[in-house]
Amino acid sequence: MAPIVFPGLGIEIDIQPVAFNLFGKDIYWYGIIIAAGFLLGVFVASRQAPSLGTSADELLDLLLVAVPCGLIGARAYYVLFYQELYIDPDGTFNWARAIAIWDGGLAIYGGIIAGVLAGFIFCRIKKISFWPLADAASYALLIGQLMGRWGNFVNREAFGGPCNALWRMGITVRGEYLEVHPTFLYESIWNLIGLCLLYFLVRPRRKFSGQLFLSYVIWYGLGRFWIEGMRTDSLYLFGTGIRVSQALALASAMVGILLMIVLIRKANMKSISTSVAEEE
Repeated sequence: MAPIVFPGLGIEIDIQPVAFNLFGKDIYWYGIIIAAGFLLGVFVASRQAPSLGTSADELLDLLLVAVPCGLIGARAYYVLFYQELYIDPDGTFNWARAIAIWDGGLAIYGGIIAGVLAGFIFCRIKKISFWPLADAASYALLIGQLMGRWGNFVNREAFGGPCNALWRMGITVRGEYLEVHPTFLYESIWNLIGLCLLYFLVRPRRKFSGQLFLSYVIWYGLGRFWIEGMRTDSLYLFGTGIRVSQALALASAMVGILLMIVLIRKANMKSISTSVAEEE
């Protein structure tokens, strides 16, 4: 592939999707970056878990369930809204290609939804509180997402429409040179800012379990809604003009705001009740 350039900044990066070959199998930068983001995210979340009302052991037990389910969900989401890629010329659905996750095609929202549902069910079965674990996992999600977008950068994907700004990105796609919005970078920076806000602003003022997770849901939803509108590779809702992830991002942010209001009121009521009891 041709180098990636940022002509307005005078930057040229010549990096190929394949990092190296191991025993005849290509190892891609995308997978390496995703794995590195996951491991760093788990490390940070594990260190934060005790201060959030849970433990590193409980978090790791949760991840053993949530991560595989998240991968399945990410693939299922992509296949569901991109079915034409997996239909053979005779009209039959090709299940072998649909489950070939190693060929690419994952959707982060599918992974988050499946992972959160699996985590919630896990907590119900184990009879442990879901919200403290969700708070700890918020760090892992943001770190994984902000690093994972750089895998999209290497693959020359997840970019936006035409752009003439100073920071425009020049890539060659199917032999055609394009200068586009580096939406992978927008989302990575948005998630980095979200991580800093979560750690330095929200965490010290945390009044109830779930506050960090809901803050993550709201922050990521608002950013994804904005950024998804720029992208040229969005998944659409069954032939309509509705971008699935954009609609889901807005809906999740709104639900997060409503839940945040409810839990803040509940925390305030609990605080008032405690103060009254202490005075008596």
